[in-house]
Amino acid sequence: MKDQRGFSLIEVIIATGLLGIIVVGLLGALGTSSEVLFITDKRETAKNLAESQMEYVKGQSYDTSEYDIAPIPAEYVNYTAHIGVESLYSQASNAQKVTVTIMHQGKVVTKLENYKVR
Repeated sequence: MKDQRGFSLIEVIIATGLLGIIVVGLLGALGTSSEVLFITDKRETAKNLAESQMEYVKGQSYDTSEYDIAPIPAEYVNYTAHIGVESLYSQASNAQKVTVTIMHQGKVVTKLENYKVR
Protein backbone atom coordinates (compact mmCIF):
# COMPACT_ATOMS: atom_id res chain seq x y z
CA MET A 1 0.00 0.00 0.00
CA LYS A 2 0.93 3.52 -0.63
CA ASP A 3 1.57 5.84 2.30
CA GLN A 4 -0.78 8.87 2.08
CA ARG A 5 0.56 12.16 3.38
CA GLY A 6 -1.57 15.31 2.97
CA PHE A 7 -4.48 16.16 0.70
CA SER A 8 -4.96 15.63 -2.99
CA LEU A 9 -5.48 18.57 -5.33
CA ILE A 10 -9.16 17.62 -5.83
CA GLU A 11 -9.80 17.71 -2.07
CA VAL A 12 -8.21 21.14 -1.76
CA ILE A 13 -10.27 22.53 -4.68
CA ILE A 14 -13.53 21.16 -3.25
CA ALA A 15 -12.76 22.53 0.23
CA THR A 16 -11.87 25.95 -1.23
CA GLY A 17 -15.09 25.98 -3.28
CA LEU A 18 -17.22 25.12 -0.23
CA LEU A 19 -15.48 27.79 1.82
CA GLY A 20 -16.09 30.33 -0.97
CA ILE A 21 -19.81 29.47 -1.09
CA ILE A 22 -20.08 29.91 2.68
CA VAL A 23 -18.24 33.26 2.60
CA VAL A 24 -20.44 34.58 -0.22
CA GLY A 25 -23.56 33.57 1.74
CA LEU A 26 -22.31 35.31 4.87
CA LEU A 27 -21.44 38.49 2.97
CA GLY A 28 -24.90 38.53 1.38
CA ALA A 29 -26.51 38.15 4.79
CA LEU A 30 -24.33 40.94 6.17
CA GLY A 31 -25.37 43.28 3.36
CA THR A 32 -29.03 42.50 3.86
CA SER A 33 -28.87 42.95 7.61
CA SER A 34 -27.12 46.32 7.31
CA GLU A 35 -29.80 47.49 4.85
CA VAL A 36 -32.56 46.36 7.24
CA LEU A 37 -30.78 48.18 10.08
CA PHE A 38 -30.65 51.40 8.02
CA ILE A 39 -34.37 51.19 7.13
CA THR A 40 -35.33 50.45 10.73
CA ASP A 41 -33.26 53.38 12.00
CA LYS A 42 -34.89 55.71 9.45
CA ARG A 43 -38.40 54.60 10.44
CA GLU A 44 -37.70 54.87 14.18
CA THR A 45 -36.22 58.35 13.75
CA ALA A 46 -39.25 59.42 11.70
CA LYS A 47 -41.62 57.99 14.32
CA ASN A 48 -39.85 59.91 17.10
CA LEU A 49 -39.90 63.13 15.08
CA ALA A 50 -43.62 62.67 14.32
CA GLU A 51 -44.40 62.14 18.00
CA SER A 52 -42.44 65.23 19.00
CA GLN A 53 -44.20 67.29 16.31
CA MET A 54 -47.58 66.04 17.56
CA GLU A 55 -46.70 66.99 21.14
CA TYR A 56 -45.66 70.42 19.89
CA VAL A 57 -49.05 70.82 18.15
CA LYS A 58 -50.88 69.75 21.32
CA GLY A 59 -49.09 72.52 23.20
CA GLN A 60 -50.28 75.19 20.77
CA SER A 61 -53.62 76.93 21.05
CA TYR A 62 -56.47 75.67 18.87
CA ASP A 63 -56.18 76.87 15.27
CA THR A 64 -58.57 76.10 12.44
CA SER A 65 -56.11 76.43 9.57
CA GLU A 66 -52.53 75.41 10.44
CA TYR A 67 -50.03 74.85 13.23
CA ASP A 68 -46.38 75.79 13.50
CA ILE A 69 -43.81 73.05 12.94
CA ALA A 70 -41.38 72.38 15.77
CA PRO A 71 -37.73 72.92 14.85
CA ILE A 72 -36.10 69.69 13.69
CA PRO A 73 -32.68 69.10 15.31
CA ALA A 74 -29.63 69.71 13.10
CA GLU A 75 -28.57 66.04 13.14
CA TYR A 76 -31.77 65.19 11.23
CA VAL A 77 -31.06 67.57 8.35
CA ASN A 78 -32.56 65.23 5.71
CA TYR A 79 -35.90 65.01 7.52
CA THR A 80 -38.79 67.40 6.98
CA ALA A 81 -42.21 67.63 8.60
CA HIS A 82 -45.61 68.67 7.34
CA ILE A 83 -48.66 69.22 9.54
CA GLY A 84 -52.10 68.91 8.00
CA VAL A 85 -55.34 70.01 9.68
CA GLU A 86 -58.80 68.75 8.79
CA SER A 87 -61.78 70.27 10.60
CA LEU A 88 -64.37 67.81 11.87
CA TYR A 89 -67.48 69.69 12.88
CA SER A 90 -70.02 67.74 14.85
CA GLN A 91 -73.10 68.81 16.79
CA ALA A 92 -71.38 68.52 20.15
CA SER A 93 -67.90 69.97 19.64
CA ASN A 94 -65.34 71.61 17.41
CA ALA A 95 -62.82 68.91 16.59
CA GLN A 96 -60.06 68.48 14.06
CA LYS A 97 -57.85 65.73 12.80
CA VAL A 98 -54.17 66.63 12.84
CA THR A 99 -51.85 64.65 10.56
CA VAL A 100 -48.07 64.87 10.94
CA THR A 101 -46.12 63.59 7.93
CA ILE A 102 -42.37 63.01 8.22
CA MET A 103 -40.32 62.80 5.02
CA HIS A 104 -36.71 61.74 4.50
CA GLN A 105 -35.12 63.27 1.42
CA GLY A 106 -38.56 64.05 0.00
CA LYS A 107 -40.04 60.55 0.50
CA VAL A 108 -42.76 59.92 3.06
CA VAL A 109 -41.51 57.68 5.87
CA THR A 110 -44.34 57.88 8.39
CA LYS A 111 -47.65 59.57 9.15
CA LEU A 112 -49.15 60.13 12.56
CA GLU A 113 -52.78 61.15 13.08
CA ASN A 114 -54.43 62.49 16.21
CA TYR A 115 -57.44 64.58 17.14
CA LYS A 116 -57.63 67.95 18.81
CA VAL A 117 -60.75 69.49 20.36
CA ARG A 118 -61.31 73.13 21.15
